[in-house]
Amino acid sequence: MSDVRRALPDDAAEVLRLRQVMIDSLSAPRAADDDPAGWHAESLPTLRRRLSDPDGDFAAFVVDHPERPGALAALVVGTVEYRIGRAGNPRGTVGYVFSVATDPGARRRGYARACMDALLAWFRARGAAQVHLTASADAAPLYASLGFRPKPDPLMELLL
Repeated sequence: MSDVRRALPDDAAEVLRLRQVMIDSLSAPRAADDDPAGWHAESLPTLRRRLSDPDGDFAAFVVDHPERPGALAALVVGTVEYRIGRAGNPRGTVGYVFSVATDPGARRRGYARACMDALLAWFRARGAAQVHLTASADAAPLYASLGFRPKPDPLMELLL
């Protein structure tokens, strides 16, 4: 079993590094002038602040890299959100999972599953009646093994 822990503000740079690993795995290769350092620097203060609030609606769970002190091997990040209640979820508490990532050199060791188990327990403790996520084809078997099912409704997005 992997030692999963709640991410701390000092982990913020590593959380962003692993988030970039996830982004890179899902999108087309970056252009030479598309350096993530700019958005990482801008995101860092907000992420540190969110990680410093243990009672907030945002949580990241991580596993430390076994071969690289100071680095993270895996992470999952989620939020608890309120939606107006309905049948099956009268309190309207919904968990949302995002930024599930494992360092390429630490894959196939169960780290992402262990982090997901911790995040799901966190959601349960906060009264979430349902959990949503968007799965890549590679990650879908992990989520299915945890009980997630595909939904027929399509995601739409507006960038502001």
